[in-house]
Amino acid sequence: MFGITEKINSNTTQMLAIKNINPTTMRMLVLDLLLKQKHALSLTDLEKMLYPSDRTTIYRTLKTFEKNGLIHLIDDGTGAPKYALCPEECDGHKHYDLHVHFYCSTCRETFCLPNIKIPEISLPVGFISSGMKLVVKGVCDSCKTNAIPLH
Repeated sequence: MFGITEKINSNTTQMLAIKNINPTTMRMLVLDLLLKQKHALSLTDLEKMLYPSDRTTIYRTLKTFEKNGLIHLIDDGTGAPKYALCPEECDGHKHYDLHVHFYCSTCRETFCLPNIKIPEISLPVGFISSGMKLVVKGVCDSCKTNAIPLH
């Protein structure tokens, strides 16, 4: 149907059920793609991978996943939000995705670095935080390794 011949990961239905998300075909396909990636995906990325799927349906799927704590949105400064899986403890009330994200300027991929936490920031009295993000930009290990040395 979508040009995807691989069997959908058997864990997708269970993961959706844990987050109280009805397991539709599109939701299982999107989750399966997110599970297989080492980097975050944009709506456009998913749209290309799931062609000829409807962009609106994919967007609604992403919003449902985000609302239920299955994925988090990453604003990496490129103008196209990216989406990546959340830690298991995230839910519809609170996301625990305060980790560093890395944007590679060579391959233009965005990676979650969940083991590098954003430090707690003490704000002045009267200031109330509504969110934080930290995006480090540079060259990822894969691009650095594949670079041709200049002599």
